[in-house]
Amino acid sequence: MNLTRWSIRLPGAQRRNAAARAETGSVPAARTEPQPTPPAAPGGGRGVDAAAVHELLGPVPAPVAVVHGAEHRLVYTNDAYTTAFGSRAAGNPARETLSELVDVGLLPLMDQVRRSGTSRTLKSRRVASAGGEAVYTFTCTPVDLLTPEDGTTATGVLVFASDVTDQAASAERLRESESHQREAAVTLQRSLLPQKLEQPDDLRVAATYQPGGIDAAVGGDWYDVITLGAGRTAAVIGDVMGRGVRAAAVMGQLRTAVRAYARLDLPPHEVIQLLDGLAGEIAPSQIATCAYTVYDPNEGTLTYASAGHLPLIVRDADGEVRRVTGPTGPPLGTGGWLHTSGSVPFGPGASAVLYTDGLVERRDADIDVGLTALERAFAGSGDSPQIVCDRLLRALGITGDHDDDVAVLVLACPEREGEEADLFRGAALELLGGVEAASRARAFAEGVLTSWRFPEELRELGVLTASELVGNSLKHGKAPMRLRLRRTDRRLIVEVTDGDEHLPRRQQADAADETGRGIAVVATIATEWGSRRLPEGGKAVWAEFELT
Repeated sequence: MNLTRWSIRLPGAQRRNAAARAETGSVPAARTEPQPTPPAAPGGGRGVDAAAVHELLGPVPAPVAVVHGAEHRLVYTNDAYTTAFGSRAAGNPARETLSELVDVGLLPLMDQVRRSGTSRTLKSRRVASAGGEAVYTFTCTPVDLLTPEDGTTATGVLVFASDVTDQAASAERLRESESHQREAAVTLQRSLLPQKLEQPDDLRVAATYQPGGIDAAVGGDWYDVITLGAGRTAAVIGDVMGRGVRAAAVMGQLRTAVRAYARLDLPPHEVIQLLDGLAGEIAPSQIATCAYTVYDPNEGTLTYASAGHLPLIVRDADGEVRRVTGPTGPPLGTGGWLHTSGSVPFGPGASAVLYTDGLVERRDADIDVGLTALERAFAGSGDSPQIVCDRLLRALGITGDHDDDVAVLVLACPEREGEEADLFRGAALELLGGVEAASRARAFAEGVLTSWRFPEELRELGVLTASELVGNSLKHGKAPMRLRLRRTDRRLIVEVTDGDEHLPRRQQADAADETGRGIAVVATIATEWGSRRLPEGGKAVWAEFELT
């Protein structure tokens, strides 16, 4: 037991000293039995009432030490402190005798406590103790130490060490568990995103996804690019609110559903309408947003629909950037809303960026500030889509410790010149109907395909396809009719449109049937074929041939 000549100004000591002075008018003895006179304290004065200090602090089960003065000379340590760290000699500076406190960097904190008179805490520090390595939280509290003979005071510090080894171990296990869960969610998230984006003939696309920082659970941001046939391309981006595996799982279901609905080749608002109903079934309590766009190279347009998602940003060929604030409905799953589509010009040299709120939303600023910063950064990015993605992340300050998921999808319609431009051509013929329409269509297809220098076999297949599609339209469709031929560097596309909305089906014709084989022939000789209804009414039937 290390007792000193100092008395501590704590409630027990004050009551004890006050009672003794009232009864005797003198200083009480430290113990009832005779005690040797303590040595002189540094700076003069003789201490008494060490028993009061021990009475207050001795029973405390946690290690306690009391120091005084600028050098933090040791005044007292209780039994728990001695048990944990060994016996310490009183009167010596803490730097010499309390090595365990020095090792955890407690001395500067004790200086602050002594100067400011305010308690400070140093949390969860590993310390070598008699029982092995342990974790302690140290609380330093200012105290006044008295010398009863002359009534002078000295500022000291009471150090209370709380053993939090078990709590630290539990916290570490919890962090490891959360880390494993986050890794699982990130793995699930990335596995549900496209491993490789489809690369359309007429667009250049790139995307990036960055999960939130280490302390943030992964969210449900996602994107996709889907080639629809006839040169058209769908691009979609969405955000499932919330964190963890649940959000990632809902995101995966929505993305799968979008791909299925996109294959129906529906207008954007109809895809969003179907997705809205599905979201209400699979996750009625989960808020999700989505923007769905379709690029049509024949029309040079980008058609879009949005369910509560942030606006599309488009940069024209001349560099002008504009925020597309067209029709936007509520988030997915709300139901009862009739979504609509909008359209913007999107020709050679134009580009667009689709993104989630993690890119532009900040806790300390209005979202318009982020949108303006995005527009400014996008205006100065004229490189490839992948470089644009990286540049936007840097410009918006997205780093590895960003507190929210970020998904960015960039579309660019390149300007082509010279030999490359020769590989992307189109031609169209208006058909008025009548018996001569089929022969006109064959002659037109033959002439165009010959001018495009296709080999004879491909020319014959293209002419046959044009003839069958026009014949099917003449029999089952109605005016106006149009034959459209388009070539890219990878495929030949033959498309016929008319004013009837009934979509053709491939069917098995009997041997005695004289009709019903046109679509079957096209499906056999073409690489891909399909049909869709047109927004303005009518339908389009198309077939593609890959160029080898």
